[in-house]
Amino acid sequence: MEEYSAPLGEIADEFALVPAWVPEGWREIEVVRSDVNRPGLPLTGFFDHFDPLRIQIIGNIEHRYLETLDDATRRIRVENFYKTAPVCVIFSAEKPPFPEFIECAMVYSIPVFTTAKKTTQLMAAMISSLNVKLAPRITRHGVLVEVYGEGILIVGDSGVGKSETAIELVKRGHRLIADDAVEIKKVSEKTLVGSAPELIRHYVELRGIGIVDVRRIFGMGAVKLTEKIDLVVNLELWQQGKFYDRFGADTEYTDIMGINVPCITIPVKPGRNLAIILEIAAMNNRQKKMGYNTAVEFNKKLMGQMDDSAR
Repeated sequence: MEEYSAPLGEIADEFALVPAWVPEGWREIEVVRSDVNRPGLPLTGFFDHFDPLRIQIIGNIEHRYLETLDDATRRIRVENFYKTAPVCVIFSAEKPPFPEFIECAMVYSIPVFTTAKKTTQLMAAMISSLNVKLAPRITRHGVLVEVYGEGILIVGDSGVGKSETAIELVKRGHRLIADDAVEIKKVSEKTLVGSAPELIRHYVELRGIGIVDVRRIFGMGAVKLTEKIDLVVNLELWQQGKFYDRFGADTEYTDIMGINVPCITIPVKPGRNLAIILEIAAMNNRQKKMGYNTAVEFNKKLMGQMDDSAR
């Protein structure tokens, strides 16, 4: 699987990290691990399973431990730690870096930062951010829109009406995330987030008209940078004689990067208002997530009525 990275300079800016000492070109150092580490055991000399590619954070406990060591021992422990070439070291909770950390940083060219943020809060926020930045991803042909808070990925053959449906939804007050190409990131074991490649962000291609800038025509409220993918809608031309689900009792799923996403197929033919149908699909999907399935409830009523008639 392809590995993705994020420049250290971007991470430092996002979390307002203050450089205590940094080498030349530090902003271009690539971070490739989303996990963040507190090197308590490595500072005692235990390096089994230690991953230097993770960002290393020195919190209150690590700082207090280092304070208990004499200068010579601390120097040895810090130097052994730096020999592993960690990507960078951050002193959290306003703890000042020990002189040994700065001296070794200069020898091994390891960036050292400080921050006033509490250790646990910094770690949680940094892991969450890196999970998105470094998430495995794929690009799918389709359109991604937000409808009533639900992220709907519209797929189907070229020319079936995906972009036209998206524009109609935008006119009805919903938001466009991506048209034509959707970059999908797996940010957790349960969550997929879609966005548009930067080059085509906020643009829609309409046959016969050309490229349309949705943000400029409809305003900032008509677009969004990212959205979770809650439902996949497959548009296909109506095929006479083909069975289409008319009850909706069974939920179908499509696999995207190992995650099962609810999926429905909507037949397209003249006279069908696809925008309204997708609005209903979004509300119905949200209702199911909240524990109410209309088809199941209707079936219960139907069975109850049949039991009453049989008595």
